[in-house]
Amino acid sequence: MAVSIYEAKTHLSQLIAQVEQTGQEVVIRRHNVPVAKLVPFRPVSPPRVLGGWEGQVVIHDDFDDLPADVAAAFAGSRP
Repeated sequence: MAVSIYEAKTHLSQLIAQVEQTGQEVVIRRHNVPVAKLVPFRPVSPPRVLGGWEGQVVIHDDFDDLPADVAAAFAGSRP
């Protein structure tokens, strides 16, 4: 959607509500030339830090070993 600067000033609250509800961007034009864009706010998530639980979680040596009955169920041998 594109509007003139005059329309944007006159209907700013309505345009903001529309952007909030639909997520659609609004291009603001001066003399039919795009000069600005009204977009929905999306907060930036901080990057994940690897190893944040180091020393707090223990994975035992037999973690990957499945009991025979569970392995058989995955193989379709047991109901």
